[in-house]
Amino acid sequence: MKISHYLPVAILAGLTLASCADDKSSNNATKLQIRLTDAPGDFQKVTLDVRQIEVHLKDEQSADGWELLPFTPQTLNILDYVNGRSALLVDTDFEPGDLKEIRLVLGPNSTVTTRDGQVYDLKTPSGQTSGVKLKLNKATLRERETFQLLLDFDVAKSIVQRGNWRPGNDKKERFLLKPVIRVIAQDIAGGLRGTVTPSASLPQILAIRASITPADTFSTSADASGGFQLGSLPSGVYRVEFFPTTTAPANQPAYKNVVRTDITVTNNQVTELGQTKLD
Repeated sequence: MKISHYLPVAILAGLTLASCADDKSSNNATKLQIRLTDAPGDFQKVTLDVRQIEVHLKDEQSADGWELLPFTPQTLNILDYVNGRSALLVDTDFEPGDLKEIRLVLGPNSTVTTRDGQVYDLKTPSGQTSGVKLKLNKATLRERETFQLLLDFDVAKSIVQRGNWRPGNDKKERFLLKPVIRVIAQDIAGGLRGTVTPSASLPQILAIRASITPADTFSTSADASGGFQLGSLPSGVYRVEFFPTTTAPANQPAYKNVVRTDITVTNNQVTELGQTKLD
């Protein structure tokens, strides 16, 4: 197992505050980047209709202090951004200081496409009014430095099916979007990367940080070539579990679950796992 330098891929769009434009163009400005990535879910496609992005510069109790970031409204298929890929949403000069919260305001055109190709509207209880608010812990922008925030969207936990929905009911009523998003400062981010064989096993992969209690669990899946990558991991000792999602052909050995232990992740680096055999 070897460790290589980790260079995360950005996802957020440029942020510029017009009210502070003159100050932030000075040599003392900091660079603020916001990125979006995703943990895979059991859907063909999940489209988020993002209308605007704001940051809060004051204490949570303060109603003012929100700054609207210059952002082009767009729809994103967040399942395009797994296995270490990310979308750059914001990249701008910004005034040094503390950020308290970030808010995403969603539009009415978010959808989910299930495995059978059916498209359903995603209702967001508060995302289209007050917005999806995410608290930031120790997000301090320092002079002449680049500060990166990664928004790690968990599709599997964020899309909820109504318990009373049945086939034949209104498609607009099947799913709710209750976003579960982990916010990570890139200066505390590590990663894991490797391959599995046979690639046809298409395993789900869990990285479980067992060095803390309760344990953190992060997930991804291998692509068609057998490659996988998990980014934005806190440093620590991990257990990595592989669960094949397909069945081996009759003339080949059965695919099996595999667990690898004592995997060390280091800040700002990618730990190379090499190849893991699942047959």
